[in-house]
Amino acid sequence: MQMVSIALCSEMETEPCCEDPAVEPTEPEVRDAISEIADRDSPIELPCVAAEEGEGLFKKEQAETESCAGERKSAEIKSPSDPERESGGAQCEERRKLKKTNSWKMVRFQDPSVDDDVLERDSSAECLFPEYAMKEWTSSTFEELFMAEDWQDITEDRLLRKKVLESGAPHILSPTWGQEVTVKMQCVLEDRTVVEKDSKLVFVIGEGDVNQALEECVISMQRGEITLLLADSQYAYGLLGREPDIPAWAPLLYQLQLLDIREKPDPLTLPIADRIRIGNQKRERGNFHFQREEYCLAAKAYFMALEVLNTRSRDGSDGSVKAEEEEVQDYRVKCLNNLAAAQLKLEQYDEALNTSRDVLAVEPNNVKALFRTGKLLSDKGEYKEAMEVLKKALKLEPATKAIHVELSKLVKRQSGGNDTQEWRAKPAEMLGDNVTPFVIPSKKKPSGISWKFILGALVVALGSLVTSVILTARN
Repeated sequence: MQMVSIALCSEMETEPCCEDPAVEPTEPEVRDAISEIADRDSPIELPCVAAEEGEGLFKKEQAETESCAGERKSAEIKSPSDPERESGGAQCEERRKLKKTNSWKMVRFQDPSVDDDVLERDSSAECLFPEYAMKEWTSSTFEELFMAEDWQDITEDRLLRKKVLESGAPHILSPTWGQEVTVKMQCVLEDRTVVEKDSKLVFVIGEGDVNQALEECVISMQRGEITLLLADSQYAYGLLGREPDIPAWAPLLYQLQLLDIREKPDPLTLPIADRIRIGNQKRERGNFHFQREEYCLAAKAYFMALEVLNTRSRDGSDGSVKAEEEEVQDYRVKCLNNLAAAQLKLEQYDEALNTSRDVLAVEPNNVKALFRTGKLLSDKGEYKEAMEVLKKALKLEPATKAIHVELSKLVKRQSGGNDTQEWRAKPAEMLGDNVTPFVIPSKKKPSGISWKFILGALVVALGSLVTSVILTARN
């Protein structure tokens, strides 16, 4: 489980910029013909269409799975490359360094704070735990800490260890899986480069909102406890690391304080704006995993985003409420497309077909869902329905080559694999509203001996016989 980066600028449907992990999700949307049709913001491979054949649909899918710049800015803070941050001497240099690695890289699952100074505190050069600047935090090697006797093992493999700096409230139960917690945390590499920092990070234990190291450590803590956490890369970002600041196989050292524990709120009790924000953050997490080819984790994130992106429309609702509910549905579509992309990558074809149909139930003219549905139906041998679906997709996007290619394959499958028929696509500008498939008989000459050839041979043979008889009679 990995901590999600909101600063992934080239990801699935944002609307996975990780809609359509989006991904958009990853449609999400995330390379073959089907994934060419995948939100990093918003994130499958059906090996029938080459990547270049579905370039148009793929670009859209990839755009949907990438995080939208506007959403990123509103979610946390401005990009560290903002002009006002590029001037001002050594102090500003240090400030920019921290801004590149603070909480804007992590998904928030509730409002950061009602206080206006939270982001300023997060991005300040000051340590969040100034009273605990001990040797372990400032200069000890990680090898020494992994071997230290005064550290506790959280896991049996000794790859996740902690040292309690301040005990929490006595007789208070530790949090459990499924509960929501708030922690103050900062994280450094072995060279003490700050790579994560947040004065009020909110996440649900067990939902993969953060990496496994944080989840495992938090369930061993009590409210108010302050601890050091040393995590091997297997519990953090592993082989891939996290661009651009965490290298591959990098262990991490955290300072943590458990601030609060509470039950996870029912999504339907949250305001629509909160449901949209939290759902999109979870979708971005799915897009993050989709881009790392962690498709199981991506699918899990998309499922959880869909749980939050629920609607509760009622008859008689005013126009503003209906508009917000429609916005929720739009984000559901992006998340469903990302989920279908992840399911295709996992070769869960029946599930991907059902997910694509869920998209069409909400948005009947969604071209990605139409293409996926038609291709999956064709692969299942349901040619008639597949033809209708692909024809509809072609009508909506007549210039998309991937749809033409899939229709051509479908016609060949219908004819039993023989080239007796073929799909001939008219130029896009000539199609208009008429996209009925043009099935043209093949001009290939039939096999076997032509009857004209046989008749000619008989005439020649008879002529030779008559000539032979006449010559014999004369002799």
